[in-house]
Amino acid sequence: MDIRHVEYFAEVAKQRNFTKAATVLHISQPSLSKTIKNLENELGAPLFDRGAKQLELTDAGRAFLVNAMNVLDAFDNLTAELNDVIHLKKGEIKIGIPPIIGAAFFSKLISNYKEAHPTFDMTLHEVGSNSIKQGVREGELDIGLICNIPIKNESFEIIQLLKDPLMLIVHTDNPIANEASIDFAAIEKEPFILYRNDFSLHDRIMEACSNHGFQPTIVCESSQKDFMIEMVEAKLGVALLPSKICGQINSRSITAIPFTNPIVHLELGMIWKKHKYLPYAVREFIAMSENFIYQ
Repeated sequence: MDIRHVEYFAEVAKQRNFTKAATVLHISQPSLSKTIKNLENELGAPLFDRGAKQLELTDAGRAFLVNAMNVLDAFDNLTAELNDVIHLKKGEIKIGIPPIIGAAFFSKLISNYKEAHPTFDMTLHEVGSNSIKQGVREGELDIGLICNIPIKNESFEIIQLLKDPLMLIVHTDNPIANEASIDFAAIEKEPFILYRNDFSLHDRIMEACSNHGFQPTIVCESSQKDFMIEMVEAKLGVALLPSKICGQINSRSITAIPFTNPIVHLELGMIWKKHKYLPYAVREFIAMSENFIYQ
């Protein structure tokens, strides 16, 4: 059994479609189908139910997939460790950062890392925290910088970097703009400009609203903090942003108001996959992050 055949099977299982998997793997669909058929003959059991509307794993396929992923993880660890030994001065790291917080919190860390390791290749992916967790879990990302980190998780190693309270931003023409601080319940009637629902902060804010006995009127959802700020400037509603971001807003039309008792915080943390070999470039980034103090 060739390791590539195991890879091909795992991709078909992920895509639930031979044509899509062939495109991802850059091979022809007939060649992929033949490889999977040969694998099934070798194992003596069908791995896929081809009669359903969507390709489905058989019982044997599900059992094989669990072990196949273990084999592929072990192979990735082996090749990564060997590559480290051979090319210690070279490195590559793929990092996921939520666009709602990226530059405001991590630009200095990333800059320091690049200065210390100019030969390392770094790729940044701006996606929501939930997508970052999936990317780290599936090996598409080495490191995830995420919002509202879980206390414990069987899939990830986790370190917390920062806990920052959210503040309310409003247009200066809004009557509540003169308040020195505000209770969360006082924003019940305000139209909300909210994070998109694939961001964990979306869930935290909705939960806080529910706990205060109301469902917010949402006029806009976005993944981009600059767009949210522009919507507030246009008097379309209010938004909740981390205090560090609020401190960087340079607009005479916007006022940032702290909550009397902050109940929603942006918790920034870093995750990486448990039991996975970490290349030198990744280990260095983690070490710098642990020593990096956010003020």
